[in-house]
Amino acid sequence: MAKIVLATIGSLGDLHPMIALGMELKARRHEVIIAAMEYYREKIEMIGLGFAPMAPHIEPGDEQLAKDLMDTNKGSETVIRRLVLPNLRPMYDDLLSAVADGDLLVTGEIVYAAPSVVEKTGIKWASTSVSPIVLFSAYDPPVPPPAVWFENFRFLGPSFHRALFKVISLPMRTWLEPYRTFRRDLGLDEDRNPIMRDKFSSDLHLVMFSRVLGAPQPDWPAASVQTGFCFYDGQNDDGQMPKDLEDFLASGDPPIVFTLGSAAVMDARDFFDESAMAAAKLGRRAVLLYGRENPPPKGLSDSIVGYEYAPYSRVFPRAACVVHQGGVGTTGQVLRAGVPHLIMPYGHDQPDNAARCRRAGVGEMISRDSYNAESASEILRKILSNREYSANARCLAETVSSEGGSATACDAIEHVLRTSQEQVN
Repeated sequence: MAKIVLATIGSLGDLHPMIALGMELKARRHEVIIAAMEYYREKIEMIGLGFAPMAPHIEPGDEQLAKDLMDTNKGSETVIRRLVLPNLRPMYDDLLSAVADGDLLVTGEIVYAAPSVVEKTGIKWASTSVSPIVLFSAYDPPVPPPAVWFENFRFLGPSFHRALFKVISLPMRTWLEPYRTFRRDLGLDEDRNPIMRDKFSSDLHLVMFSRVLGAPQPDWPAASVQTGFCFYDGQNDDGQMPKDLEDFLASGDPPIVFTLGSAAVMDARDFFDESAMAAAKLGRRAVLLYGRENPPPKGLSDSIVGYEYAPYSRVFPRAACVVHQGGVGTTGQVLRAGVPHLIMPYGHDQPDNAARCRRAGVGEMISRDSYNAESASEILRKILSNREYSANARCLAETVSSEGGSATACDAIEHVLRTSQEQVN
């Protein structure tokens, strides 16, 4: 049995894959601790996994911060410069405490203190990516949030995109001054870029998304193992299926499901009101999962129902189409369900995930500023009347379901642990 620490920062889209790993590793008799913000303590302990607090800690009721974090143009910069970089030292101290006597550290995308903890302690390390955009592949270039039109330049090839990534990284030199100071104070080499260049472990890098979203590329990290999605949707903690929703799903035609995931929902604006009107215009049944932070939408009826929350794995497979924000956790659940998408991306990885689904022929995308009852109903009518979207979605679902993400990832983790033990012996 090994002690394994899983460290992550972010929304449920970041936490849930780690929970999926933790549950599988616990089933294999390992000691598992999840290091995350204090807000997630109760959720993690309900599952029966160990918990360790790790900075930064976000106040979930801060509506303005939620809007800033989801901003299309500046959201990713806000996460890095306002949350992560100012908290490097407390994050480092928290991780040091969490990994004491540990055998392996597994980290999410923006746990920037992790490489320093690894260098100081010598603990084995597995890094992870849960969406294609963060790999910055020149062979499979991502769509940046502020410039979705950049997808049209994919044909220019790897040399062009390698040069572009270098240009993009130049302004980050000023962002990273706190990181260089942090490393210098620890007596470590400060010439490191944790955003693009120096965030991958040489022991193991887990690519935790399906090959239907992004296939392996020549410029992925050498230690990459693509696992497929690692699914968890809250059913082992407080994410129970409402009984009357189960009855609704069983009582008629497949509905359109509208959701904004766990982060974008905190800045929903009029999405759910407009969505209810779009469903009414189409004469379709609908389910609106409007979040625990928002009031019930306008326009609910016997055929258009709303709930704060429901487990995606119980709802999406019974939908006619899912309208969502394009977060990778939600996207993965829709891909596994084998139903079409209409994606209204905010920022971060969402526009890139949306573009990949559109290229795969399983959905369409619409800008947030263009979304209203009229525009949504028009695109939904197109999706629902064209059987190719559903056929393509069912085909991709077979691949997603065959990948066994959590088991594949844990097999790779245990291989690293065995190799490490063999080297000691």
